[in-house]
Amino acid sequence: MSNNSQEPRAKANSYLDMELLRFTTAGSVDDGKSTLIGRLLFDSKSIFQDQMDQVAISSERKGLEHTDLALLTDGLKDEREQGITIDVAYRYFATPKRKFIIADTPGHIQYTRNMVTGASTANCALLLVDARKGVIEQTQRHSIIASLLKIPHVIVCINKMDLVDYSEETFEQIKEDYEAFASKLEVKDVRFIPISALNGDNVVNRSENMSWYEGSTLLYTLENIHIGSDYNHIDCRFPVQTVIRPKNDRYHDYRGYAGRIASGVFKPGDEVTVMPSGFSSKIKSIDTYDGELEEAFAPMSVTIQLEDEIDIGRGDMIVRTGNKPQMLQDIEVMLCWLNVKGPKPRAKYILRHTTAEVKTMIQEITYKLDISTLHRNEEDKDVTANDICKVKLRTTKPLLADAYRKNRITGSLILVDEATNETVAAGMIV
Repeated sequence: MSNNSQEPRAKANSYLDMELLRFTTAGSVDDGKSTLIGRLLFDSKSIFQDQMDQVAISSERKGLEHTDLALLTDGLKDEREQGITIDVAYRYFATPKRKFIIADTPGHIQYTRNMVTGASTANCALLLVDARKGVIEQTQRHSIIASLLKIPHVIVCINKMDLVDYSEETFEQIKEDYEAFASKLEVKDVRFIPISALNGDNVVNRSENMSWYEGSTLLYTLENIHIGSDYNHIDCRFPVQTVIRPKNDRYHDYRGYAGRIASGVFKPGDEVTVMPSGFSSKIKSIDTYDGELEEAFAPMSVTIQLEDEIDIGRGDMIVRTGNKPQMLQDIEVMLCWLNVKGPKPRAKYILRHTTAEVKTMIQEITYKLDISTLHRNEEDKDVTANDICKVKLRTTKPLLADAYRKNRITGSLILVDEATNETVAAGMIV
């Protein structure tokens, strides 16, 4: 009896321990992003039968001869009516090897902010290219955003290969064009896969129509792409979320600092410094719900006990003594403006960074960035929704920060409107 009850628990634990890959999809309108995600979900058997039945009915109602898998992801009514994606739609699925979170983002230029939102935490970006059109302005724009957000891996899915007779020549030409463009960007790992999302070629199953392609299918690539080194394991950063004091007889003197490791590797016995106070101590233990750990690393959530009693609260950061973040009050930031109302001169905002919250003021807008050409416009500084600009911020208290290119967690921030509590901008520290 006990063995049977332990089996589901063991399965649940193994599922929880599986590595999580976050990826975002981007491409021009009608490049087939939603169809590709639908195909991934369908062929990897990640869809319930009743969902499939609903999609089949909707497809029939539209007068389609085939089941339109795009309807699996276009969940918003407006999207279904127009046949487009207008918001970030998150989808979750798992295979025996990995768990996945997909951020399906819109292709239109007026939804740049949605792509930035969906891509900010992604390990990987799927860029869809229509095999008939090749590398177009939208492809370049999305690649620039992926490069700006330092997404470690880019998979260029050359879709609709069935409409170009599965031509190897077309595939090689698009690959060559993209590589020539991407050489100017900071994209480390680029892979190319010829697919037909509609027919399922090279999505989950190998294509019989493209025997010339010797690479992996899309799902195999997503399951096996190495993401362990995507995290910064050098600079130890532990932003404290809360202090744990059980105050019961068993843990009478327990004082632990809970949070998620932003970067680095922590071990009991390590000498650490608490910022901003500057007091040093050693790690006494690293605790989790399942017991103590010999080491912990990003992005694990843990509770750290120190050997000395130091006054620590939310917003403080535990770091390695010989490797500290910068303490910044005057900060240069690349901002993606999310709000319809642009920033007012010398307007005050709440700045949220890791677990800290401070007040800040935009001192100066240095330039606006043209996302299509990377041109810096220093004349027109009128910022509105979807614009990306470089600004100078002044904060009321120093931030414990790193440059975004070095650390995507301690290098990112958001600005919140004090009056409405709306998030108005997302930023990357330069």
